[in-house]
Amino acid sequence: MKLSKRHIAKSISWRLIGTIDTFIFAWLITGEIQEGLNLSVITTLTKFIWYYIHERYWFSLSFPNTNKRHIIKTFSWRFIGTIDTILFGWILTGNPLTGLKIGGVETISKMILYFGHEKLWYKINFGLNMRNRAKRLKKIKEKRNHKK
Repeated sequence: MKLSKRHIAKSISWRLIGTIDTFIFAWLITGEIQEGLNLSVITTLTKFIWYYIHERYWFSLSFPNTNKRHIIKTFSWRFIGTIDTILFGWILTGNPLTGLKIGGVETISKMILYFGHEKLWYKINFGLNMRNRAKRLKKIKEKRNHKK
């Protein structure tokens, strides 16, 4: 799989937002700052990998820039992220209910945050130079063919 600067940068920006969110809710739900730190650190690593794979998959699709695209992508990512949070919340605290609580609360907060993150990144051209050039060339060729 070819590494993409755009997807790496997007993964890092989302992980920063997601890690802060995980830390806050894990801390509030467990009442222990250390539990919040533990869960946010481990899921930062696991979710960074999952997120990059998710990004590469969605980038390969020919899905138009619509709210429908962003909503479906939001739900697909949230499913992956919530399962990761629940499992590690359970493993680290030893309590499956705690993992479910953290994952449940995060589901709502992160869907809202992720949707905004998606919309913002869709407007940013960082890492899309080749793709934008290809689109411009295609338009030029279409205009030339249309004039003939």
